Amino acid sequence: LARSGHAIVMDGTHKSLQELKDAGMVIKQNNRHTITENEVLAAQRAWADGVVAVGKAYMEGGDYKALATAAASQLYAYDYDPVLFKPTRCVDKQFRPTPLDALSYFIGEAAGDCHISEDGGFAIQPWSDVRFNNHAINVQGNTGIAMGNYFFTDAKTGQVSKVEYTFGYRK
Repeated sequence: LARSGHAIVMDGTHKSLQELKDAGMVIKQNNRHTITENEVLAAQRAWADGVVAVGKAYMEGGDYKALATAAASQLYAYDYDPVLFKPTRCVDKQFRPTPLDALSYFIGEAAGDCHISEDGGFAIQPWSDVRFNNHAINVQGNTGIAMGNYFFTDAKTGQVSKVEYTFGYRK
């Protein structure tokens, strides 16, 4: 297991990767699944654009439910891993472990049978802009974590709301 330039060898001792190379061990690094900071930034942009697009479709009478469903499918890893999603504005059902739980948060009553009573439809607010301001992005292997504030601009009033976040990303 290699991490931060060190490895735990089978006998339980810790060795630097350089020590292992010096001992004749071949260290193979697979960068195919390594996430980059630019990929985290692109995922943030896609998330922000998705939230804005759902609200715009809602305001224009478009198929915002299908758009929200597709965005959630593309931007959350419900098909791959347990998703740790805790929406900011939720009290009664704080954690959303299923895609339908997330859909309820984003589009409210339009989610139909899966609607959770406290959900008003975060994405159909609507917002004209969502901007991330990262305090830090930490990438290691196939995982990235970003923390900071994001700013939501109300499409109707122009008022900006600041909310803190921590997002995890996996490639």
